[in-house]
Amino acid sequence: MKDQFAFLDALQQIAKDKGISVDTLLDALANALVAAYKRLPDAAEEAVVTIDPETGDIRVYGQELDEDGNVVREWDDTPSDFGRIAAQTAKQVMTQRIREAERDLKYEEYAGREGDIVTGIIQQSDNRYTLLDLGKVEALLPQAEQVPYERYEHGARLKAYIVEVRKTTKGPQIVVSRTHPGLIKRLFELEVPEISSGVVEIKAAAREPGHRTKIAVWSNDGNVDPVGACVGARGARVRMVTNELRGEKVDIVPFSDDPREFVMRALQPAKVKEVHLDDLTGTATVVVHDFQLSLAIGKEGQNARLAARLTGWRIDIKSETQMAEEEAYANEDWAEGEWVTNAEGEMVWQPAEGGEAVSAEAWSLGEGGTPEDGEGGGEAASAAEPAPADGGAA
Repeated sequence: MKDQFAFLDALQQIAKDKGISVDTLLDALANALVAAYKRLPDAAEEAVVTIDPETGDIRVYGQELDEDGNVVREWDDTPSDFGRIAAQTAKQVMTQRIREAERDLKYEEYAGREGDIVTGIIQQSDNRYTLLDLGKVEALLPQAEQVPYERYEHGARLKAYIVEVRKTTKGPQIVVSRTHPGLIKRLFELEVPEISSGVVEIKAAAREPGHRTKIAVWSNDGNVDPVGACVGARGARVRMVTNELRGEKVDIVPFSDDPREFVMRALQPAKVKEVHLDDLTGTATVVVHDFQLSLAIGKEGQNARLAARLTGWRIDIKSETQMAEEEAYANEDWAEGEWVTNAEGEMVWQPAEGGEAVSAEAWSLGEGGTPEDGEGGGEAASAAEPAPADGGAA
């Protein structure tokens, strides 16, 4: 009896230390003892093991079942030396079950946390992945989720975004990212109380990891400036985010329900003169002052790309001069016609109003001003390129 109480005390202590319920451990032990009993000679085909949770007394009951699986007879079939078998089995079961329970607890802790942000200590890094120590578990930061040119130094602390939690036989596998746009949103939630409380919302985000990010913010309180809340006093809040992103630039623009206004704001810091939307093609044609063109497009088109992702519109940026030239060109009255291949296989220009077709060679001579045969050179010049119908230069 003394040994049985000691056994229960040990069981309860293990359960307390590992965060596992005593009932879970007792069920696992009972199942293992059934398997151990059935390996004994003359063991019943069917049996159950009971463990008294108060005294620790272990009993084996043999069972006889009918065709439907109902118990028709039951008897106490506890072997005389079953205490020794139970002690050996208990040790094995406890070790195995504790490992399984710890894995389950770790998985449950992180299951459903996709989209959360975690802080870990960099442990191992190679060309395939980087491991982050989160305390009880490790997180995997694959190469595809790493920011180009970021260096992950051993022992450094790093924040990452959980993209997936997988359950494996070795415990949970947590996959994290440093490139996901959600990382930006979570970092701002940590730094801006107005976002975590719901007063300010991040409506959209677009990111080129390691280079630049744009976020569109909205305030549910007319007295709260959403951009100012995210920037903070003297830029303190946004600076904390950019520091965590290793210097990545962050543009914060106010969100608008008006697509034209939203496109204008998304192209900041460039000043936009006007926006024309084509709902059929999903294109926003943006007109800017000539000196604003390069700023609106951005280095290697980055500002325009991010604005397009942020707003969901295809953005075509033109300067005032370009727009004026295109409008002037469109207003000209051009001669109509088309290039066709004649019976001899020669490419010729056929005027739409009829008349003789003109070969490319004849047109080129007329265009050069030295037609030798004088055969329609002037007419070819006005039709082939096509030139303005009023005789103006093309």
